[in-house]
Amino acid sequence: MPTTLSLPKDELVTVAQSRMQHAIPDLTWTIREKLALTCRILFDNGHDAGLAGQITARAESGDTFYTQRFGLGFDEITATNLVHVDQDLNVLDGNGMANPANRFHTWVYRARPEVNCIIHTHPTHVAALSMLEIPLAVSHMDMCPLFDDCAFLKEWPGVPVGNEEGEIISAALGDKRAILLAHHGQLVTGRTVEEACILAMLIERAARLQLLAMAAGDIKPIAPALGKEAHDWISTPKRHQATFAYYARRSLRHHPDSLT
Repeated sequence: MPTTLSLPKDELVTVAQSRMQHAIPDLTWTIREKLALTCRILFDNGHDAGLAGQITARAESGDTFYTQRFGLGFDEITATNLVHVDQDLNVLDGNGMANPANRFHTWVYRARPEVNCIIHTHPTHVAALSMLEIPLAVSHMDMCPLFDDCAFLKEWPGVPVGNEEGEIISAALGDKRAILLAHHGQLVTGRTVEEACILAMLIERAARLQLLAMAAGDIKPIAPALGKEAHDWISTPKRHQATFAYYARRSLRHHPDSLT
């Protein structure tokens, strides 16, 4: 006979989270490999905009980070062609140079010591929404990791290669995990590469859903308490790992070279 049918939701959540800890294995890919996989995952899911966009992750020494080599598209990134740079974007290891726009990543890392990965891209639906100068509307269960967790920068400060843009963007992000940048794109942060990858995927889908819903009528808000409940339920390390592993398996079928 079932033994859980009379349990309240909070106890069922605890049971499910405990099971995830044991049933979902930890990922064994290195930081470089996760970055390469993320680039391919994002490329396959609408984040391609030529050479626009950057992904960075703190290296083993926390004051430096890995990023893609400027001149390569997301579909060309492998674990071995990433560059290792310091906070002034000097290359410590690897060939070529980092994207000069990586400068504003340094400002975010300095303001948010818990952040270990930053993804900035210009996907189509995010870019289209950014042109309307309106914030992201999170009104669907699947998008709730972004509920009350996506800031908005309404004023475009120009191309993000100066320190001014770094100060403005990091200040506007505040303590949120994501930000919609008007007339620009999106930026997400994560304690892990997996978390940042999932949020980048979600913000583009959320923008697409918002544009579709706006075309049909007025978007109705969800109850704040339920939005927070869904935010916390979905935003756990094990769920990030499981979801990332799924997208990675799918990507590797098309891009087996990404881990070379």
